[in-house]
Amino acid sequence: MMLDRSKAPDFKIPTSIEFPTPIQRTLPNGVHLYFIPTTEIDAVKLEISSSINESTNNKLLAPYFALEMVTEGINSKDAAELDDFFDTYASEVETESGFENHGLSLLTTKKHFSTVLPVFRELLTEATFPEKELAKRKKQKALSIHINRDKNSHRASQLFRKTLFGQNHPFGKITEENDVYVIDREDLVDFYQKDLWTNSEIFLTGNLDDSQLEDIIKEIGNIPVSFFDNPVSGFQNQIHPRVIESKAKSVQSSIRIGCHLIPKNHPDYFKLNLMNTILGGYFGSRLIKNIREDKGHTYGIYSSIGGLKNSDYWVVMADVIKEHDEAVIEEVYKEIDKLKYEPISLQELEVVRNYLVGKLLSQFSSGFELIGRYKSIHQAGLDFGFYKQHLNYILTAKPRDIMEVAQKYLEREKMVEIIVG
Repeated sequence: MMLDRSKAPDFKIPTSIEFPTPIQRTLPNGVHLYFIPTTEIDAVKLEISSSINESTNNKLLAPYFALEMVTEGINSKDAAELDDFFDTYASEVETESGFENHGLSLLTTKKHFSTVLPVFRELLTEATFPEKELAKRKKQKALSIHINRDKNSHRASQLFRKTLFGQNHPFGKITEENDVYVIDREDLVDFYQKDLWTNSEIFLTGNLDDSQLEDIIKEIGNIPVSFFDNPVSGFQNQIHPRVIESKAKSVQSSIRIGCHLIPKNHPDYFKLNLMNTILGGYFGSRLIKNIREDKGHTYGIYSSIGGLKNSDYWVVMADVIKEHDEAVIEEVYKEIDKLKYEPISLQELEVVRNYLVGKLLSQFSSGFELIGRYKSIHQAGLDFGFYKQHLNYILTAKPRDIMEVAQKYLEREKMVEIIVG
C-alpha cells in the first residue's frame, strides 16, 4: 500500500512511556553499578560518580584541580602519552563537577573497551599531579575568575547562590583568585587519596557482554572507596534585602529572582514544573511574550528549576536594558500574580501540555541520555517511575493546579532579588 504523502500523519499524544530496568551489580568494594545495555550501538560510556562530602576541610578549589589534573599524568604515562593512548583507541575521558557530585567518565567502543579500561582505572588511583602543569592550570583558573567577575550575568548568579544558600554553605561560596593561589600539590594529593571517591556509584551503558562486565568488577572493584551519610540540608526561604551591585559603565543589568522549592518526591513537584514552564520555562512563555516581545526590554528572560538531591530551587534570569531593570522586576511579579489569581485558558494549557510531553520524550532518545536521566533521578532517591508519573500528570493537569502552587510557593517577600549592572 502506497503512503499518501499529501496528508500529514495523525497527531497523537503518547499516553505511556516504558523504560528498561537497569541491571544492578555490587562490586567488592561496595560500589553499586547500574547498567543499561544498548545492543544497537557499539559505543560504551562508563561513569563513576561520587558524592561531595560537605563536612571535609579541603581548600575550596582542591576538588576542582584534583579532577581536572587526573589526566595530566599517571605512574605509567605522562600527559602526552595519555592523550596519545586515548586518541589511538578513539576514547574520551571527561570530568563531572557539580554542587553535590563529581566524577570521571570514559567514552569508548566495545572493541577497545577491555584495552582502555585498565588505563582509565589508573586515573582513579595513580594520578601524579605534576607541579608544572598545576602552575599552568592555576594561572588559567585565576584569569578565568578575573574575567568572569566583570561579566554581569556570571556575577549575578554568584550573588544569587550566596544569598539563597548563605555564604557559609558550600553552594553559596564564591570562588576568588586567592582560593587559587593557596592551592598546592599536597592539597590535591590529600583530596585525591581521602575524599575523591566517596559514596561512589557506576553508571554504565553500551553493548557489553558478561566478560566485559566482569572486567569492570575486577578493575574498579578494588579501588578504595569510603562511604558516609551527608546531613540533609534543610533550606528555608527567608526575607532578604535586595542585593544591588552597580557598574557605572554597564548598559545592561543582570537580574536574578528566586527562592527555595521542594524535593522531587513532593506531591506538588509536577505542578510546580508546569507552572514554571508557563511562566518562563520555554520560548513561548508569558515572560517572553510580555518582557521580550511586547516591551522589548530584553532579548531573553527565562525561569528554571535547579535540581538538588533534597530540595530544588527556582530562579528567573534575564539580562535587560539597564534603565528598565525595575520595570522588568515589577512585570515578573505581575505575571506571577496572574498565575496566582487568574486561571489559565484550556488552550494555553494544551499548548504547554504538548510542549512538555515532547520535551519529556525527547530526553530518552539515546542510551547515553537514558542512563544520564536515570543517574540524575537515582541520585535524588527516585527511579524511572518518576518520569512515568510526570507524563501522567502532564496529561491530566488542571488550570487550578497552577494557581494552587503559585500561591503556595512564590511569595514575593521571601524572594531573593539580585541586580548587577
